[in-house]
Amino acid sequence: MAKAMMQKNMLWLQSGGCGGCTLSLMCAESPDLLTALELANIRLVSHPSLNQASGTETIKILQDVLDGNLRIDIFCVEGSILFGPNGTGRFHMASGFDNKSMKTLIAEISQVSEYVVAVGSCAAFGGITAGGANEVEARGMAFDDDIAGGLLGKKFLSRAGLPVINISGCPIHPDWVMETLYQIAADSLTPADLDHLGRPRFISNKLVHHGCSRNEYYEFKASAEKLCDLGCMMENLGCKGTQAAGDCNIRPWNGSGSCISGGYPCIACTEPGFEEPGHPFVETPKIAGIPVGLPTDMPKAWFVALASLAKAATPKRLSVNATSDKIAIAPISKKHKGKS
Repeated sequence: MAKAMMQKNMLWLQSGGCGGCTLSLMCAESPDLLTALELANIRLVSHPSLNQASGTETIKILQDVLDGNLRIDIFCVEGSILFGPNGTGRFHMASGFDNKSMKTLIAEISQVSEYVVAVGSCAAFGGITAGGANEVEARGMAFDDDIAGGLLGKKFLSRAGLPVINISGCPIHPDWVMETLYQIAADSLTPADLDHLGRPRFISNKLVHHGCSRNEYYEFKASAEKLCDLGCMMENLGCKGTQAAGDCNIRPWNGSGSCISGGYPCIACTEPGFEEPGHPFVETPKIAGIPVGLPTDMPKAWFVALASLAKAATPKRLSVNATSDKIAIAPISKKHKGKS
């Protein structure tokens, strides 16, 4: 008989963010979130959106954690850590505690937790909250953009011996969180399962481009010219699916689609610094007509040569459909051409 997994206590706190990762997680399907946690033998000690405890009771839970009276196996943080003003963290104080910032509270709980998980790109790298002039001094748990450090420092390891586990995305796919939690529940997650940015490799070993419904257009460089067009959005509309980590087009969102299949270009929300691309999200910057953001690992000369060949070989069906909002020419086998 298989050995039963020991129950793990999970604490979830929200910091400087919109709560969108929680909203996405609550859309988990087959099974739903609470059923999934039950199956993994994970006890949700506290969560801002799912609490049954009152404010006073929640403060008691957090104090018990700090005092060592309540074991936390999985500590999830959603939202960036606000260091402002001037590194004090006082832009975001911990309600119910005497003069303690959320920055300090999160750091203290991290030190006594078995696993620390940053949920979403804000918690991982700073995310949207760190955009612009970043007046609030937002950073991630272990990274400031792509620079190691963040709140907990370059050398932080949780009690389980792992760095912060960064489940990036804006928002996260609910399955990304659940798969990570399943690995933790089974005590099977190791440092080798994380990439150089602390992201689980089952997510980051894939590109958003993989499984894209527009891949045939990409192959022939049959490009969309406006958002409602069916063609590839890399050349003109800023799509970064060939550069961004994620299995968004392999693992459907809400059982059906992804940003790209919904008609919007990938903005690389799983990557550090995605909030500051240096250009509008739906525009592709170019130099001498060549897109600046080339597919991962592809030399510029190769792209130019392959793109020229591909465009020359583009079937009429694709070149016409690429700039249409619906299929204008349907696929038809050669032996049936010319027959009605």
